[in-house]
Amino acid sequence: MARNQSKTDDDLLMDDPASDDLLDDMAEGQEVIEDEGWGEEEQTTGQLALDIYETPKKLIVKARVAGVNKDDLDVSITGNTLTITGTLSSGDVTETENFHIQECYWGEFSRVVDLPVEVKEDEVDAVLKDGVLTVSFNKIKQQTIKKIHINQ
Repeated sequence: MARNQSKTDDDLLMDDPASDDLLDDMAEGQEVIEDEGWGEEEQTTGQLALDIYETPKKLIVKARVAGVNKDDLDVSITGNTLTITGTLSSGDVTETENFHIQECYWGEFSRVVDLPVEVKEDEVDAVLKDGVLTVSFNKIKQQTIKKIHINQ
């Protein structure tokens, strides 16, 4: 289908056959898929969701990492900042022609979080079981609050 509209100086897409085809497809109601990467696949890093909670003696961090191998995870702490990075591989090496639905995230992920309480960096335990990474820290005992009397 050819464009039957007259062109004006205000046209942003001037005498470009590819643009004419795109506009024709849009006019016919066909789905237009844009390649925002201009031929290069853009890599993004996913953000890992966390649960962080306390028990009387421990700070617990849990992350759902189903399908990630232990060797593809890196957990580190610097000061009071926890960093978890990893890679989730689909395991499929076949060349895909068309995706009909793609809702699963595959690729690199990370999360950097400041822990809400002071922890002992050398007393930490990390366990990967049933697709859940659990990192347990011993908390540093906080000093008890001492009431200060105010004089007049």
